[in-house]
Amino acid sequence: MRSLHYLQTDQHVPRAAWLALLLPALPALAIIALWWPALPASFQFDDWNVIVNEPRVHSLAAWWQSMPGIRPLLKLSYALNMTLDASPTGFRVVNVLIHAINAILVASLLRTRGIRSGLVEADASAAALLAALFFALHPVQTEAVTYISGRSSSLAACFCLLSLYCWVRSEQSERSRPASGWLAACCLCFILAVATKEFAAVLPFALLLYSADRSFPATLRRLTPPLLLMVLMLCIALSLPTYRRLLAVSLDTRSIAENLLTQAHGVLYLAGQLARPWNGNADPQFAVVPMNWLSASLCVAWLAILAIALSRVRRAPVGAFAVLWFLLWLAPTNSLLPRLDVANDRQLYLALAGPAWWLATRLIAWHRARSVPIAAIIALLLTTLAWFTYQRNLVYDTEITFWQDTAERNPDNSRAANNLGMAYAIDCRFDEAAEAFKRAIASSPDEYHARINLALLRQGQLPGVDLQHCARRAHQH
Repeated sequence: MRSLHYLQTDQHVPRAAWLALLLPALPALAIIALWWPALPASFQFDDWNVIVNEPRVHSLAAWWQSMPGIRPLLKLSYALNMTLDASPTGFRVVNVLIHAINAILVASLLRTRGIRSGLVEADASAAALLAALFFALHPVQTEAVTYISGRSSSLAACFCLLSLYCWVRSEQSERSRPASGWLAACCLCFILAVATKEFAAVLPFALLLYSADRSFPATLRRLTPPLLLMVLMLCIALSLPTYRRLLAVSLDTRSIAENLLTQAHGVLYLAGQLARPWNGNADPQFAVVPMNWLSASLCVAWLAILAIALSRVRRAPVGAFAVLWFLLWLAPTNSLLPRLDVANDRQLYLALAGPAWWLATRLIAWHRARSVPIAAIIALLLTTLAWFTYQRNLVYDTEITFWQDTAERNPDNSRAANNLGMAYAIDCRFDEAAEAFKRAIASSPDEYHARINLALLRQGQLPGVDLQHCARRAHQH
């Protein structure tokens, strides 16, 4: 029987062996090389609230005393970092290693899924390697790697991928005892993922999607423990006052209907980010979308795309997997429950793997079927992604460069202008700080933070500003 692309031949074996060796090494090495210059960049934005100025993660003892609490494993990782190396470099080294591990897992899982989808081993390996490189080098990933607080997304993704790896090993085990052990490890990693960030609760559906080529009744039976765990963790979350309060705040932000309409545009924006590597934006602004024919049509279009992908899971395994994987991992943050920030690049972290795999398989298929010399195209794509990732990492160098970029990309964003003013003030650039505060007030007359900050700046009482240090700097210059 002919495979999805080409029959296995002897000439594929040496290349497949080389690709199997490159599969774990190349994406990880590319990540380390590309992110190395960005390691000393400063703390940014939420880093100050959730790490630097958060005493509950300043030591293991403080973390333990703060339990029970939400995202315990994420906070434990911060506490360990503070104990070993509290500098931004120490935190980013861990983030980069997490990203490298994730790229290795993506390559391994997509290779196996490719073979199960009908690709020959050489093509499956080549597509998986290329997809892992796209996943590793795309600039949207900087928000989950360079931005230290983005660890919540990358670390939860790491446990999700580990859980999926254990799920695959459980499927591959011929004896019942090893299969049960791998399934138990899958469930443990699932718990760890949810304990890192809540979006991981949809993992059982990712397991089902990955095994769409298998017997549905048999897969559903094996899926019973993760599904029961999902229900149990949901009940535990709803029993905790913190989560009930967060749910109430979410529902007060906007109605579910308004959120669906708004998120139809938000998901479209995020999908566009995959094709616009130059468009990194730390704080994009989205207005609440009213009911109109355009928003309603967009919602219907997304539902139609979902339905078509579901109907083609077996007939077009790569394309359907890519679409469903992308939508599945955006569902927790970009569907029913409202959030203050409609869309952020870090929400794409794990979702990116599906579209990256589809693109990789297409490139390999075009090369095989039409003898198109794609080496130059692939080199151009990877070089472009790496260049824009390098450029995006430069933005994180200081708080001033970070908020300058954000304010330039979002001229009407009062929060970005206010935070830029604070960064200028801390750096003793008071005239520029005052102008930034004024821009924040002009863009949003209700922006009381900027009004207060401007008044305190003029009085010489702005918190965080060391006037003596500024005086010494002025004297030296």
